[in-house]
Amino acid sequence: MLEALTLDQLRTFIAAAEEGSFSAAGRRLRRAQSVVSHTLANLETQVGFPLFDRSARYPRLTDAGAALLEQARGAVAGMDAFKARARTLAEGLEPELAVAVDVMFPIDSLTAAVQAFQQRYPDTPLRLFVEALGAVVQPLLAGHCSIAIVGTLPELPPDCVTDYLLDVPAVVVAAPAHPLAQLQGVVPRAQAMRHVQLVLTDRSPLTTGRDFGVLSPSVWRLADLGAKHAFLKAGLGWGGMPLHMVENDLKEGRLVRLALETSPVVGPGFAMHAVHRKEQPPGPAARWFIEQLKGS
Repeated sequence: MLEALTLDQLRTFIAAAEEGSFSAAGRRLRRAQSVVSHTLANLETQVGFPLFDRSARYPRLTDAGAALLEQARGAVAGMDAFKARARTLAEGLEPELAVAVDVMFPIDSLTAAVQAFQQRYPDTPLRLFVEALGAVVQPLLAGHCSIAIVGTLPELPPDCVTDYLLDVPAVVVAAPAHPLAQLQGVVPRAQAMRHVQLVLTDRSPLTTGRDFGVLSPSVWRLADLGAKHAFLKAGLGWGGMPLHMVENDLKEGRLVRLALETSPVVGPGFAMHAVHRKEQPPGPAARWFIEQLKGS
């Protein structure tokens, strides 16, 4: 008997319980009171006990009926969610959005875009890879994500398509006690090359044997931007950082901006692009997320 239960019966049960009468439930469901009464009577027969006490003017939930009400609500909500999810998937919405993001991308902008995505697509899981250089592109090439937000890798594979997002200003900094911070005016490259430069290393093999933005022959390579930030403040070397990450340090004197002699390998910032494979264009959720990254 229980195998024959229907969602229509559960919806009728919920409406009667919430409205307090069969007639009010009928109005809510746009059905005759007799249809509501008949539906509930069949439901009670199937479960094997009364759900409502009909001895008073208005029906009241029995203890057993009250015990089943939340389960009925959960079952109906689950089916509604199932139907909504099926509709969106049928329309081409991705079942999950996986994105690789360059560590240099402004975290406040990324957070705002993720919050907006959660509100717009609450049932679509979001998976983020935060990396630098080739490690941002590698999950895309391996098929582990549909888009990559790239800024620190100057060269991309030829089968990729790019969409400009925004510019991220960068600055060269050192701790106030660092020898380079004691120099007045423009810091000659010859001087900078005498000191340890802190640079991000690539976790992927895509740039093996190649350096980007490296000037000094004495280099410490760090796989984590947070560690590089801490080492810079500790005076362990000099290096470039995204401006948004060190702005407060510059204002409060924990770091000093270096006016490094113009160099073709140490640029003033990064242009961030959304990248996807030509044969795998982004779906609706990915396209929407990309637009949020542009406007945040």
